[in-house]
Amino acid sequence: MKKAALTQKERHFFKTVYNAAFANPFSDLRERLDQKIAGLFPSAARRESKDMCVLEVDRQLQKLERQNRENINQYAGEDKEVLRVVYLFDIFHKFRDHFDLLIQDQIAAQHDPVPVNFVDEARKMMVEKGFSLDAFYHYFALSFQLRRAFYFISKTLVGSSLCMKKFKKHLWYNVFTYNIELYDQHLWNKMEDFSTLLLGETGTGKGTAAKAIGMSGFIPFDEKRGCFSESFTKTFSSLNLSQYPETLLESELFGHTKGAFTGAVEDYRGVLDRCSPHGAILLDEIGEIPDHIQVKLLRVLQERTFTPVGAHAPSRFNGRVIAATNRPRQEIITGNIFREDFYYRLCSDIIEVPPLRTRIQQHPLELDDLLDFTILRMTGIQSSKIISKVKRIIDRRLGNHYSWPGNVRELEQCVRSVLLRRDYLGKQQIDDPSLAHFLYQGIQAQELSAADLLSAYCTILYNSLGTYEKVARKTGLDRRTVKKHIMNQKNT
Repeated sequence: MKKAALTQKERHFFKTVYNAAFANPFSDLRERLDQKIAGLFPSAARRESKDMCVLEVDRQLQKLERQNRENINQYAGEDKEVLRVVYLFDIFHKFRDHFDLLIQDQIAAQHDPVPVNFVDEARKMMVEKGFSLDAFYHYFALSFQLRRAFYFISKTLVGSSLCMKKFKKHLWYNVFTYNIELYDQHLWNKMEDFSTLLLGETGTGKGTAAKAIGMSGFIPFDEKRGCFSESFTKTFSSLNLSQYPETLLESELFGHTKGAFTGAVEDYRGVLDRCSPHGAILLDEIGEIPDHIQVKLLRVLQERTFTPVGAHAPSRFNGRVIAATNRPRQEIITGNIFREDFYYRLCSDIIEVPPLRTRIQQHPLELDDLLDFTILRMTGIQSSKIISKVKRIIDRRLGNHYSWPGNVRELEQCVRSVLLRRDYLGKQQIDDPSLAHFLYQGIQAQELSAADLLSAYCTILYNSLGTYEKVARKTGLDRRTVKKHIMNQKNT
């Protein structure tokens, strides 16, 4: 095949497209590159820039096709590599809407992989440009992964405040690393080695963020079946570690064999054993587990193995570990929560989920966006009338500077309350935030119930000791009872 070369002008244009293909889609850099490719001013809307960028790339590639210069194997060196990436960029965007429909169809079908009816068309286009069949199936799967990650990060995590933009950008890097070329060449099948810790107040959306990561893993395409090898709806699972007493927690995590303990009447697969090799597991409230469980999880992270309770042979763990806690970052990094060895192995990446009050302070219209999203999810309709009604009640009852201590979860409850009874009072704050003073006054007045005493005392100990387990040992109560009293205190 006769070798071809790009002109200087073509090389400059396609190199810009090459850079755009590797840029984080939630970054300002990607927006600037889209505008540059499309020939638009910086004031252009982001969606317009993206659409015009795709059209201009297609127009420039059609010029090569008319000159019989479209096959990547006609080129060598940098020209070949640049055009290879540009064609991947072009074909990905040609099938962008098809991928979105596939995502929606798969969500509706749940765990059975749905047929991909546009794979033949995509394969024909790529092979004609000089790609091998192996390369096509790899990049077809990578394209679906890219679209899923963008879909779940952008669709389920609503908001355009500065802190949310930074948060979404960080999530994208967590899935693909800061260098997607490095990811494509070396890491796409090795991401299970990168664990993640999500930090944030209760109700900020740590579970939603973890789910976006867990459903965005690389899933190979099954050529014989004409579908992806697994439904992404099966690739995420979660376990709230504080829900289980210590005697059952190991079994829920690692599983057990029949007869391992009283009541173990059959073999049981723990959540680690059920985790998809293409996805991730969320271990929520990781800050509440005792040291000996941390030691066993450290083995999972380091050696990728675990042993069910009562078993002798180790089992293989597949997938990524995502952990979450509402404990403050300072407590985490100073070693008050985790063993040092466990901390360093768990925290390949630490992502902080911003609180709602910060989001609204930075961008007041974010409240409208969240209300629109919440109301649509609850009612199935978009209603400016309901949004206005909720905002009027928020203004009247809570004021502009309400701190939203329950974050997005509280906002959802606010909407439900307005829909049910046209009112919402918010969380009432006590005059003196000192629980010790509250206890002293109540005891002096002889008007505290046993539940009030326990709730306040357990909360004081929790603030000092740091975990439910330590409070349980101090008080002689079990962990679930301790947690119940602390949560009751938080909700009063």
